[in-house]
Amino acid sequence: MTNIVILDSVTANPGDLSWDFLKKYGELTVYDRSPVDKIYERAKDADIVILNKTPMSRDTVSKLPRLKMIALLATGYNIIDCEACDEYGIAVVNIPSYSASAVAQQTFAFILEYANRIALHSDSVLSGEWANYPDFCYMLAPLRELLDKTIGIIGYGKIGRRVAEIAKGFEMNVLVHTAHPEKYAGEDINFVDRDTLLSQSDFVSIHCPLTPETTRMVNREFIAKMKDGAFLVNTSRGGELDEEAVKEALDSGKLGGAGVDVLSVEPPTPDNPLFHTKNIYITPHIAWASYDTRKRLMQILEENVKSFVNGTPINVVNNPRM
Repeated sequence: MTNIVILDSVTANPGDLSWDFLKKYGELTVYDRSPVDKIYERAKDADIVILNKTPMSRDTVSKLPRLKMIALLATGYNIIDCEACDEYGIAVVNIPSYSASAVAQQTFAFILEYANRIALHSDSVLSGEWANYPDFCYMLAPLRELLDKTIGIIGYGKIGRRVAEIAKGFEMNVLVHTAHPEKYAGEDINFVDRDTLLSQSDFVSIHCPLTPETTRMVNREFIAKMKDGAFLVNTSRGGELDEEAVKEALDSGKLGGAGVDVLSVEPPTPDNPLFHTKNIYITPHIAWASYDTRKRLMQILEENVKSFVNGTPINVVNNPRM
């Protein structure tokens, strides 16, 4: 019997979905969360481990001789020591492309909140300010129209492309910077170098993976090249921002605002600099987490497990020695 262990189920499934579909493929054990000191104990008899953000280090995988597959409940796999998994013959599979529309939607939720200031004005109305105001309307902050504004998209995978499509619907000008624009020859997209994008964009949205090259990419030098008063969005990875530099730019007004769904440390510490500045919107890494998106994630997870059990693995991101 195949042993399947889920180490951190609660973020992908807080209780509104079922894991029972996995029982077709083996004996299933589900843990809401697994602290580091419990990983070995819980995974030691597993053939398949399923996880979202629980790390799997070289030290851990070296002690799990039964383990044959790590199935991620996510697209990113930087929490897994893939080299060690290669050596020990452990396949690492991810869930690609399940959340592109949801993350693009969150990107525009930030942009629209900044442009229209819905929460600010709704709170004001509900507190009684409109009922006591002498005029038929009032504005508590500048309101902005997206028509003819320029959005710069850094990274042009499925999420970046969906953001571009939505931006065109608002009749925005779209600039894109990507490492390989030649892959998209013939598309109606204006590909530019990064400095051009930064200098011309009213909104800059980050949509690239976290790599050594993109770590703390949004630093003081990057921000200095941005258009004064631009709005920054990061729904990608928190490590791509130098958070102290972003705070300084928000404090000074160099950045007009920022919307981030990810932070460099999650859950964050109370002294994160972005908690102590102005004109920022922060959500707790939820761009991917709508019910519909998580349901799609479960469907792809089942395909990953089924294919692996049948000897035809899919969505493998490493090169395990079999």
